[in-house]
Amino acid sequence: MPEVIHEKWQWQEPGTAWKGIGVYHVSLTVPSREQLLGTLVIPDNDPSKARVERTVLGNAVVNELYVMCRHYPPVRILQFCLMPDHLHAVIYVTRAMDTSIRSVIRGYWQGVKKLGRAYTLSISAEFNSAAEDEGGFPFPIFTERPFIRPLSHRGQLNTMIRYVRLNPQRLATKRLMPGFFRVQRGIEIGNRSYDGVGNVELLMQANFAAVHVRRWMVEQARHGNNQPLRDYKNACVLKARRGDVMVSPFISPDEKQVMQVLLHELSPLIILADNGFRDYYKPTDALFDVCAAGRVLILSPWGYDSNKRSISRADCVALNAMAEEICNELNKQR
Repeated sequence: MPEVIHEKWQWQEPGTAWKGIGVYHVSLTVPSREQLLGTLVIPDNDPSKARVERTVLGNAVVNELYVMCRHYPPVRILQFCLMPDHLHAVIYVTRAMDTSIRSVIRGYWQGVKKLGRAYTLSISAEFNSAAEDEGGFPFPIFTERPFIRPLSHRGQLNTMIRYVRLNPQRLATKRLMPGFFRVQRGIEIGNRSYDGVGNVELLMQANFAAVHVRRWMVEQARHGNNQPLRDYKNACVLKARRGDVMVSPFISPDEKQVMQVLLHELSPLIILADNGFRDYYKPTDALFDVCAAGRVLILSPWGYDSNKRSISRADCVALNAMAEEICNELNKQR
């Protein structure tokens, strides 16, 4: 872990126009998803040993990160990971700058675009000298601007560093177990169609039960009577221990507590998501290993919306109703 993690952190404040002290997650992707930056190697088919062997272009893209830091001394790299078709980096701006971090990253992007053009020209000269005359080369590699996101609270930092560090291991897991991580379209349950990621065989289990903490239980707990809420959450755990597959969007804090117990006890889950799945979707940290083990199915009734940032109350009501509907439909079929 970089030593700066132990320093007193200061976080991006509103109105600083991205010029102040802050921590950022930056991603650069080859839009075509061609593996131009490296090759994933999985020794002994063990994901924990996975690594990416960089190509010449991959090494140049990483070196350009350090060029950026030399040009802008306040910028420090906390963690980075080069993958076959993209790069992740967590960077720390240690003091206010005259220019914004967006401008810094835009300069980095311009640098790697030049590297990409030089790479395509070299490939053209080496493998197909006539291709350029025919319009096949040079083709642009880094046509999309890098994604940059400020990390706004302390908990995000270690989570993001861990996410970046484990990228090779997770890609290896997906390649060794493609069935559980492939986005599956058109999963029919009753009269409704879902997209899903995970183990669809969970839909073949014998019994299903919804997890839906009612508002009246929470209100009573706030007024000193927490018995109904405690009894309900305990009953959900007991149903899972009995063999029921628990189904829920797991939205409220109390529902999330139930989910954490079920995950700890290795119980299977069906989770309803409020957004759909990109083609390269990966489950969150908390669910990735569970997905690899075949103990979760994540379903969404809606397509992926890149602009969606938060769940609405209408979504919550709809998803809880769908959880009940799924349980009723599947239990009826048994």
